[in-house]
Amino acid sequence: MAENSFDVVIIGAGPGGYVAAIRAAQLGLSVACVERENLGGICLNWGCIPTKALLRSADVLHSMHRAKEFGLSAENISFDLDAIVKRSRGVAKQMNAGIKGLFKKNKVTSIMGTAKIVAKGKVEVEGTDGKQTLTGKNIIVATGARARQIPGLEADGDTVWAYREALVPKRMPKKLLVIGSGAIGIEFASFYNTLGAETTVVEVMDRVLPVEDAEISAFAKKQFEKQGMTIWEKSGVKQLDRTAGKGVVAHIERGGKVEKHEFDTVISAVGIVGNTEGLGLEELGVKIDRTHVVTDEFCRTGVEGIFAIGDIAGAPWLAHKASHEGVMVAELIAGQHPHPIKPNTIAGCTYCHPQVASVGLTEAKAKEAGFEIKVGKFPFIGNGKAVAMGEAEGLVKTVFDAKTGELLGAHMVGAEVTEMIQGYVVARTLETTEAELMETVFPHPTMSEMMHESVLAAYGRALHI
Repeated sequence: MAENSFDVVIIGAGPGGYVAAIRAAQLGLSVACVERENLGGICLNWGCIPTKALLRSADVLHSMHRAKEFGLSAENISFDLDAIVKRSRGVAKQMNAGIKGLFKKNKVTSIMGTAKIVAKGKVEVEGTDGKQTLTGKNIIVATGARARQIPGLEADGDTVWAYREALVPKRMPKKLLVIGSGAIGIEFASFYNTLGAETTVVEVMDRVLPVEDAEISAFAKKQFEKQGMTIWEKSGVKQLDRTAGKGVVAHIERGGKVEKHEFDTVISAVGIVGNTEGLGLEELGVKIDRTHVVTDEFCRTGVEGIFAIGDIAGAPWLAHKASHEGVMVAELIAGQHPHPIKPNTIAGCTYCHPQVASVGLTEAKAKEAGFEIKVGKFPFIGNGKAVAMGEAEGLVKTVFDAKTGELLGAHMVGAEVTEMIQGYVVARTLETTEAELMETVFPHPTMSEMMHESVLAAYGRALHI
């Protein structure tokens, strides 16, 4: 059994692990990164990137159907699902190859196999080349998460899909049920609905996109329904009766009654479970709470030399959070003094149609926290660029501390808001107040001007409403 020594051994090569590996190598540390499946992890291969490729195809199709609005002509509009999926997989493959190149450039040792921490500073890897032992003073666990499976609602690859099956569909759903309206569920609902599936979304909470500001959720729901989706809130799927190759009868509880509805396809998107099994963590004293590793603000597990980053370390379950944790931990190991990551400065983005993006506290959460607040809102219909683009349906909302002017939160729904939100993220990180935002000159004509107007609106100074 071969044994190799490194400064840092990283388990998992998703957006947390591979970024940690690169940053640690940049800082002069010797690094090994172990991955059991694909470089880039779920995000790059089966999540963030390929879903955006699918959704881009849906966006183009949506625009083609609107050609007449723009003085254009498009006839016999159709799509090829196999070609859409092929493009999506090609994008993922291209990005996967890019990580291989980055590892080579930064002299990161990449090892394919399944890892287990057998002792402090010692990782055993079993791969196609047999077993080997890696030693490292520091170990970073970045094994991510997988789709949660609820008993009776498990994916079977035939009529009931999880995200993997939904990314490489065997057929185009005709009548689709999506269980869960978080980011994953609503993105798949948006994609298949745009392609023509009769789509129903069931959400157990009192509104779709339940982590978002209530006003944004309500606005998004109206747009989804305009597009033909059926949205059932405060509802739950109690049972699925499956007939192989034919479909599913879903027992759905709504308003205290259970109704039966037929679908040919179900997508289950009811959360995630951390990949903590088989790593040897608990045997070493690492605490695990509801499938996620317990860490401090610097991603330390409490066991010397063992860190956990990304989805396995808990919410928010976002790739960009994982990457920044990877950088922070690499710098900490290298003897630097990084700042801990503040969850309320991390944006969440959902790439449905319309897009949804947010950062910081919702209006309700700000009130719950005891803040006296000022709230500003600006509709897309008041923005020249949005109207010119034919994207006049949307809303920008900002929440401020009335006493200090601190930007507590920003919430958006509409075209391109997943790009616009970064302006507010920078503002939150810099601890900007309303004064600086009001004095900032936003270029015209741009959709970002709505961000300025929303700030002005919070203080009764909006110009275009």
